[in-house]
Amino acid sequence: MTVIEHLEELRRVLIISLIAWGIATIVAFVLSGLILQILLVPIKQVIGNQPLYFTRPVDKFLLYFKIGLFGGLILAAPIIFWQVWGFIAPGLRRNERRFAIGFVASASLLFVLGIFFAFFALPIALRFLIGFGTSDIKYFPLAASYINFALLLIAIFGITFELPLALTMMGLAGIVTPAFLNHNRVKFWLGIFIGSNFVTPGADPFTPLLLTVPLIVLFEVSIQVIRALRK
Repeated sequence: MTVIEHLEELRRVLIISLIAWGIATIVAFVLSGLILQILLVPIKQVIGNQPLYFTRPVDKFLLYFKIGLFGGLILAAPIIFWQVWGFIAPGLRRNERRFAIGFVASASLLFVLGIFFAFFALPIALRFLIGFGTSDIKYFPLAASYINFALLLIAIFGITFELPLALTMMGLAGIVTPAFLNHNRVKFWLGIFIGSNFVTPGADPFTPLLLTVPLIVLFEVSIQVIRALRK
């Protein structure tokens, strides 16, 4: 395709993805109360049944709206991944375009897996951050601050867990090879560790490690997947 045709295709992908996100956001907003209860599980493990507070009348509505936007993105993720596949598939070898369903399923699974890891990491990070320092300073749990922190961590884990899939697609496109990845393994591991420390919020030493370890495992799995698919 020409550059103009690529831009038109990208425009189509963005429009369909935004429409899917908009519809899914409406559904998620209706379910935002249930989603909120799920998001509160990690902080409740740390502070018990202590309530979270908001300071402005509009804060509670904005909180539910933000949860609806984020929940809509998760619900619309399979459609978005399908659109992404449709955009990148022409750049792959002809005999490798058949992996459409596998790509969407893998991307969705990795995204959900990242979210689960985030829920595992949240209580660990919260215990360290809230319990750090002197006991003379008490934590006052503001709902907006906690939800922002939780959604940011969930987004980081969900997005970074897609990196091995992106690496696999680069392998199928011939940009990287298993031999290249094997030869530069230590550099990639170091890059994952540095990147994990850079993108994770908070100052605790545990959250970056909880992101680094599964990403390294997925990196190694990606090498084997690329090797198998290129046979």
